[in-house]
Order: sequence, then structure tokens, then C-alpha cells
Amino acid sequence: QVQLVESGGGLVQAGGSLRLSCAASGDTFSTYAISWFRQAPGKEREFVAAISRSWGNTYHADSVKGRFTISRDNAKNTAYLQMNSLKPEDTAIYYCAIRFASGINVYTRSSEYDYWGQGTQVTVSS
Repeated sequence: QVQLVESGGGLVQAGGSLRLSCAASGDTFSTYAISWFRQAPGKEREFVAAISRSWGNTYHADSVKGRFTISRDNAKNTAYLQMNSLKPEDTAIYYCAIRFASGINVYTRSSEYDYWGQGTQVTVSS
């Protein structure tokens, strides 16, 4: 059983930046594809960004493209979401998710993921 722990959330003013981290247990982190999702109050969970197992292939939702960047450090068993130019509409609970994968594939649907973290709150004030 893999455990994921997100951190780095908080309260920030519009235009500010945060970096979220997702730390995974175990020694098979390099075999996972990883994504970040978010869920705002009263809304469905939505895809934010994904990164492949190999070669660092990434995909970002249009709503965050150019502002957010997903990355990973296999040596630290950690994935990151760098969030710049934050907007009030980015306010949500942010979750990381992982699944075993191969190659450069990225996955954008929540149903495709096997393990989830508990989430970290991001609040952007106007």
C-alpha cells in the first residue's frame, strides 16, 4: 500500500506563488505516473497536471497552462506542483494521485489513478 502526503498549501494573495509537494512511501516511485487534481467547494474534482513515469512528459490543463508546472524528483520520492500567478479561482483542495505506468503516458482522468493523498488546501485571496 502506497501512502501519499501532500504539503505546501496555504493562504496567498492573488498573483502570488506556492509550491505543493507530494511525498510517496516505498521504493517504487519511479514506476508511477503522477497527477495533481483539485476540488473547489461545490464543484467536481478536476484535473490540473500530469507527468509520465519516464522522460518527464507533462500535460497541464488549459486553465493552469503557463502558470503551473508539474515536476518530479525520483531520488526524493516526491512530486511537485509549482503554482505561479495564482488567481482566486485556483482556490481548492489539491490532491496528488499516482498509478503504475509505463513509458511516456500521462493520464488525466481521476478513475485512472490507484492511490490518492489526503489533500492540501490552497486559498487565494483577491
